[in-house]
Amino acid sequence: MSEENGGLRPEPEEIPVEAEEAAAVQGHREELLERAGAVEVGGPGDYLLLAKDMVAGYVPGVNILNGCTLTLTEGEVVAIIGPNGAGKSTLIKTIFGLIPVREGSLTLRGVSIAGLAAHNLVERGVGYVPQTRNVFPSLTIEENLQMGAFLRPRTFGERFAVVSELFPLLGKRRRAKAGSLSGGERQMVAMGRALMMDPSVLLLDEPTAGLSPIYQEEVFQRVKEVNSTGVSVIMVEQNARRCLQICDRGYVLDQGRNAYTGTGRDLLKDPNVIELYLGTLAKA
Repeated sequence: MSEENGGLRPEPEEIPVEAEEAAAVQGHREELLERAGAVEVGGPGDYLLLAKDMVAGYVPGVNILNGCTLTLTEGEVVAIIGPNGAGKSTLIKTIFGLIPVREGSLTLRGVSIAGLAAHNLVERGVGYVPQTRNVFPSLTIEENLQMGAFLRPRTFGERFAVVSELFPLLGKRRRAKAGSLSGGERQMVAMGRALMMDPSVLLLDEPTAGLSPIYQEEVFQRVKEVNSTGVSVIMVEQNARRCLQICDRGYVLDQGRNAYTGTGRDLLKDPNVIELYLGTLAKA
């Protein structure tokens, strides 16, 4: 006990070392978030896609994105990584019109696309591959791809040839039911279907989730091949290290805000990102 203002008060309790470390990590994260909030971006016309100061959520009054910003230029592969619950999938779903934009702006080639329905975005050149339930299992591979071209059925033959060149399995097994395929093969079908409308932007939500290491590597290689055809890619990914190796730029999200941004190579070797995010993600 010690005397203060004529009275007695208990001595402060000793804080466990683990609690001190946790507080330091959280304090550093808050510092990163505050610093990221000051990052300036160009105007809508400077990017292929610009999501600026985005606020969004699934239910009224609860925001998952809290002022998140992302840019995409022609020919880029951009990665979105971060801990569970950071808002990664929410961001990509908001870009695709599945979750309404509450605040902020969203533009494609300088034109606002906030509030547009998903099929309108497909018409404008935005493709999306969800993490789960991304194929029609009772349909054949060819029928799945036909569904991808439903807005332009006359282009099916031409697009099927292009997609089959990228994913040879789809052409060889076009009559096979999608439900009979492995997880990695289904992912190829899902990506192929999204490419049937010849998009300029492809959104991928954790494309390697649940796949074996061999199929994970194949997905990453396919993403690079798709990108080499001129399609710009934004991908949410759990395999953070490998994703950063193949991307041009990356965003680390935390609590629905930008925690860190940089080239894939810079993020891979940044000690703060390694300590706060890559280590945790690698353990997960």
